[in-house]
Amino acid sequence: MRLIGIMAALAAAAVDQVTKAWALAALWPPYSEGITVLPVLNLRLGFNTGVTFGLFAESAAGAVWVLVLVTLGITAMLLRWLWRTASRVEALALGLVIGGALGNVVDRIRIGAVVDFLDAHYAGWHWPTFNMADVAIVCGVALLILDGLRSAPAAGTPALRDTGSKIP
Repeated sequence: MRLIGIMAALAAAAVDQVTKAWALAALWPPYSEGITVLPVLNLRLGFNTGVTFGLFAESAAGAVWVLVLVTLGITAMLLRWLWRTASRVEALALGLVIGGALGNVVDRIRIGAVVDFLDAHYAGWHWPTFNMADVAIVCGVALLILDGLRSAPAAGTPALRDTGSKIP
């Protein structure tokens, strides 16, 4: 299972870094109108100095190393979970989250902000700009939730477990 998770992490981080390199080269200057791909999707370069969805961007801008250390700490816990899992789906999901997190950490270390370039919008409303690392993280978390729901016992059904007692 570990190999599945490690390969997913490497793939997610590689796709993220390759697409961000392209975005930096093709979409400069930042925050321009960008390139329309679909009526609801533009490619538009931006930089996130904050946390998820740009939250705390003003206060987090000077705390790049704090964000890096927190992310690496969480990633270490996820790696420990990956090392212990016996589920292929869980290993894949954890790998996607780990790879996405590491892809964003690389940006924070290299340039002090996360490179974002996917701009989803509808009727003048824009979702916060994101990147392929964010896509990997969301897909990984969704897989973990779906896998957890799939393996959870049905409501009103007691979980089966071995209590060690013998039933005559």
